[in-house]
Amino acid sequence: MNPYVLATLLCGLGLGTTITFASSHWLLAWMGLEINTLAILPLMAQHHHPRAVEATTKYFLTQATAAAMLLFASTTNAWMTGQWEIQQMSHPLPITMITAALALKIGLAPLHSWMPEVLQGLDLTTGLVMSTWQKLAPFALLLQIQTANPTMLVALGLTSTLVGGWGGLNQTQLRKILAYSSIAHLGWMTLVLQFSPSLTLLTLITYFIMTFSTFLVFKLNKATNINALATAWTKAPAITALAPLVLLSLGGLPPMTGFMPKWLILQELTKQDLAPTATLAALTALLSLYFYLRLSYAMTLTMSPNNPTGITPWRLLPSQLTLPLAISTLLTISLLPITPAMTALLNL
Repeated sequence: MNPYVLATLLCGLGLGTTITFASSHWLLAWMGLEINTLAILPLMAQHHHPRAVEATTKYFLTQATAAAMLLFASTTNAWMTGQWEIQQMSHPLPITMITAALALKIGLAPLHSWMPEVLQGLDLTTGLVMSTWQKLAPFALLLQIQTANPTMLVALGLTSTLVGGWGGLNQTQLRKILAYSSIAHLGWMTLVLQFSPSLTLLTLITYFIMTFSTFLVFKLNKATNINALATAWTKAPAITALAPLVLLSLGGLPPMTGFMPKWLILQELTKQDLAPTATLAALTALLSLYFYLRLSYAMTLTMSPNNPTGITPWRLLPSQLTLPLAISTLLTISLLPITPAMTALLNL
């Protein structure tokens, strides 16, 4: 892609998100979301491949539906209450409609079906943008609206953690596994959204760090399915040794960073007298942990048959930039000891 076009699209991506962040009016927020969607579509379709075009079309139709729902709900709210302000939502009907629209935008279950299919058709770099940056604007809106019915968010969150864990069990494609991982993590964030917004923000930040390093590990190895991970040790032995720690952190296993948000969320849910919900969420985390363990096993304990030519790549100098991967991997593995500082910083 032409660098000028790429720069323009990335600016559009940033501008759309920033407009949504800064807006207090539903029309402006909707405009920001639309700019955001329109900017990422050419990035998704830049590889002229039927899978990429199909993924882009599916993404466009889904996001257009969600945006139309959001616009309709905000207009309904203005008609009923005379208010366009995001933080002045009071009527339960438009609030429920907007929550459903934003759930469709970010891919919460049961409105998640588009996400694994779309992510599967993209390359890993665009997939990373879709899994991280594209969640920011809808989450900013979700954090601002005062939900009239807290049961809805808890139900959405629990369904997402269950579907995210269950859906990834039988997958062999890494991008689909990462899509189900994203659905499960978004479920955890939604569970605690109404009780502690700052904890949701902390979970979102840690999810971004962990997903960033996971995508970069797969990109460095040019791996798109589980079988490709078995040859990773010939390409990057050091990364192969660290990758299981990154994956287990994504699964929420102590003493890695990923344990921090899950621990704090379970604690918060228990404080809110939602012990059964916390127990069920913790059990669904075991499902996610299983498929991360599968990936770890494939990378470190499986060696595919190699001829002498196949085991030479590690001798060659890597052509890819590895500094972002090094920093994000360090953060993914070692942030748990500073949990008190993180909670104090976000005033949890």
